[in-house]
Amino acid sequence: MKLLLSKPRGFCAGVERAIETVEKALDLYGAPIYVKHEIVHNKHVVNGLKEKGVVFVEDLSDVPVGERIIYSAHGVSPSVRELAKQRNLIEIDATCGLVTKVHSAVKRFAHRGYKIVLIGHKNHVEIIGTAGEAPDVTTIVESVEDVMALSYLPEEKLFYATQTTLSLDDVKEIAEALTVKYPHIESIPSSSICYATTNRQMALRQIVENVDLILVVGDPQSSNSNRLREVGELRGIPSYLINEKSDINPDWFKGVQLIGLTAGASTPETVVQDCIN
Repeated sequence: MKLLLSKPRGFCAGVERAIETVEKALDLYGAPIYVKHEIVHNKHVVNGLKEKGVVFVEDLSDVPVGERIIYSAHGVSPSVRELAKQRNLIEIDATCGLVTKVHSAVKRFAHRGYKIVLIGHKNHVEIIGTAGEAPDVTTIVESVEDVMALSYLPEEKLFYATQTTLSLDDVKEIAEALTVKYPHIESIPSSSICYATTNRQMALRQIVENVDLILVVGDPQSSNSNRLREVGELRGIPSYLINEKSDINPDWFKGVQLIGLTAGASTPETVVQDCIN
């Protein structure tokens, strides 16, 4: 049995920057440091930071007045920033630059009178933050069926963007449905799917036809890790998402000659190497 490693894999630049931001805050100011939501969706990273004195919160009311608050890589809505100001919190922004780019586009087009369509998972923290830039004119779609249910008027100006961590396969189908139904709809020219997400999916696509099984090292909460697993599943290859080496089931490998392995953008390389070994 052989192991084929997909490259690139693991940490992306946005994740590295977010983690470094928290580490530097700890060095400069000491514990506790408060972070809105998990800094990235990986329990190994989160637990390691908790041990150093980082406190992860979902509600800013849990942060003492006047303390520092770090925003996670996924970004936050303007209403969260406003609440932080009301509580006199010192804001430190670790939002991924590509997420910020999507926020800016949504805000810009909404101010120009456009209705906004976001392709993404309604309950994902990134989409919640992005939709918060223009909540009164934004609709979230998760499927082609959602697109078919839209009822915009022909004269309405429309703009769409996507959650940065989605599957290329899913987005292509939904975006095509949007452009067929609304040929005049506009979008970000370079696409709003993160290049790191795209690169990892494309790299896995290149090896998927040659392997018997795929292992994706990543947290179950990680959107981009789940999308990597789907790359294999959609092509009929048994694919498993593992958070650590103890998740590996030897029964998976019966009759398997070649395993493909990749990792989500928030997975530490130390965890990947443990699984490889």
